[in-house]
Amino acid sequence: MRVVIVTESFPPDVNGVAHCALQTARHLVERGHAPIVVAPATAAGNGPDAHAPCPVVRVPSLPLPGYPQVRVALPSRRVAAAITEHRADIVHLASPFVLGVRGMTAAARLGIPAVAVYQTDLAGYARTYVHAGEAAAWRRIRSVHAAADITLAPSTPALHDLEAHGVPRVRLWQRGVDTVRFRPEHRDDTLRRELAPNGELIVGYVGRLAPEKQVELLAGACGLNGVRVVVVGDGPSQPSLTQALPGAVFLGRRTGDELARIFASLDVFVHTGPFETFCQTVQEAMASGVPVVAPAAGGPLDLVAHGRTGLLVPPRDEAAVRDAVWSLAADPELRAEFGAEARRTVEGRTWAAVGDQLIGHYTDVLAGRAVVAA
Repeated sequence: MRVVIVTESFPPDVNGVAHCALQTARHLVERGHAPIVVAPATAAGNGPDAHAPCPVVRVPSLPLPGYPQVRVALPSRRVAAAITEHRADIVHLASPFVLGVRGMTAAARLGIPAVAVYQTDLAGYARTYVHAGEAAAWRRIRSVHAAADITLAPSTPALHDLEAHGVPRVRLWQRGVDTVRFRPEHRDDTLRRELAPNGELIVGYVGRLAPEKQVELLAGACGLNGVRVVVVGDGPSQPSLTQALPGAVFLGRRTGDELARIFASLDVFVHTGPFETFCQTVQEAMASGVPVVAPAAGGPLDLVAHGRTGLLVPPRDEAAVRDAVWSLAADPELRAEFGAEARRTVEGRTWAAVGDQLIGHYTDVLAGRAVVAA
């Protein structure tokens, strides 16, 4: 199968869209398919993508005002040219918004089926950043995804949101996790002593430091005796968060095996953002054998079994986050039970397993087009 993956983000970017696009390309190559990736150019320009599993076509881009780590593709004929030159059987649109719309338009003009992968809660972002525009965001989402043969939602809450807002032909496609890289055995006592020299309970957050993530909700946990909050990631909110979270350790962006070592060395993982369509870091914490505290909203509802693998709390509730952390801090046996069950829960969610599910969706789309053509 010849697949063109049109993605709004790709490594070296570090985010859920980029990581999922990379894993998709890697799995397609491993299964003998022929993918290429079309993605925005990086800040360094169109250099070689040395670690990519397949060819990458870079489209000119500009940094998003106020958030330079995010780049937005500029109008370009390279998208249609890449789809044509690759002789694509199917076009995969990863979180389509700007570049993905061009991919959708090109696929429709060329008569090539398209699968749209919903990953970003644009309506939630509109509420956070402009305090308006939620209805306009849903109109944009609906118009883009309605043109696809199917839309793949990463969680049941995301699927229900899409259907409630009139998006047709929605299917569930969850995300995988690297259960070899992320595992409890990577717990590092030396690192723990560096992060918490007085033996404090280590409570960690991993992700972007941006307004929609609401990391400031960890302030209450920072005030607990015997608790050390560790924040991994970067973004525009970092300066304000260093003031809002007194005593927290900020490690900046970490990736790969180093990130896996940090995950496994936590005692509790806390995610604070209420706009997650999936939440890969929750799954990585679970694979690392760490109990999770997360808002009872969006993707975490599918991932965290309240009272078995962690605790779900009301969104945007700093006191609830603090109390959940404190209840786990006071009960090491419960933390161990939750962490062990979390690991068991995700052991079958490998990227190979979900990659095969994606290929199944491709096959269904192609078969449906063949029936219509006949």
